[in-house]
Amino acid sequence: MKLVKFIITTIILLSGISSIAQQLPQFTQYMFNTISINPAYAGSRETLSVVGLHRSQWVGLDGGPTTQTLSVHAPMKNEKVGLGFSFINDELGFQNFQYLYADFSYTLNLGEEVKLAFGMKAGFTGYSLDDDFQQSESLDPVVFGFEDRWKPNIGTGAYLHTNKWYLGLSAPRLLNTDYTGDDDFQSLERISYYFTGGYVFDFGENVKFKPATLLKLTNGAPLSLDLTANFLLYDKLWIGPSYRINERAAAIGGLIDFQVSKSLRIGYAYENPTSELRPYTSGTHEILLMFEIFKSKRIKSPRYF
Repeated sequence: MKLVKFIITTIILLSGISSIAQQLPQFTQYMFNTISINPAYAGSRETLSVVGLHRSQWVGLDGGPTTQTLSVHAPMKNEKVGLGFSFINDELGFQNFQYLYADFSYTLNLGEEVKLAFGMKAGFTGYSLDDDFQQSESLDPVVFGFEDRWKPNIGTGAYLHTNKWYLGLSAPRLLNTDYTGDDDFQSLERISYYFTGGYVFDFGENVKFKPATLLKLTNGAPLSLDLTANFLLYDKLWIGPSYRINERAAAIGGLIDFQVSKSLRIGYAYENPTSELRPYTSGTHEILLMFEIFKSKRIKSPRYF
């Protein structure tokens, strides 16, 4: 088992080059966890919103990535201001990343329905390797011989939206950070640019259709494009397919979310890789819980994004 984890981590870290571009984890249900990549989203749901998510990627492959997230955000008394907090724990083989960030947004009303928010994100990213991995005599100390560390970073974003559509542009990490501190090998957190968009089509009283997309561009990494096409039935059930176009981790899947009550939503998503990993894994599973507190009667549930 340790040998398999070692191989997976080495492939992720090395990839045949002397430096790698560490990226934030991606989610199938990205449209319900937008604050993790765009601080301008903070407070946009007009209520206290708490989202927890667990993702097990490439199940059956020892050392496959696992990720947990927790985010909280809400508008302030001045409704133009939104504040938020997010934590991400990401494990890739023996490699561990923790992201602890605070979010601030300010919203401008461009018309009766159109709003434009600007946001800032600031916090720390932690990096470590599992103890048993570091203690293995087979490891190259040049690559793996360093202590756990936390380093600061900042991000920014913009979010343009109405009740029917949204567009987002963000860069959640603006500083290029090297976690190894070694001249011969670099594990870099490089700038990633995210573009998000979605639109709600009304197909009748009880059926709505919401296509959404996420495009990610990172220097030193393949372009990634996520596409989803969700149907909302009776304002209770989200269901639809998803597809990720990525040179290294392409996948096809789907998601289903159920609005249990006005305050509680439960979601599940599944992905199956279409790359060379397909014979070695049963797929990727993702579970989402969203809890919101509604104090104002003018806010209706469910929200579309």
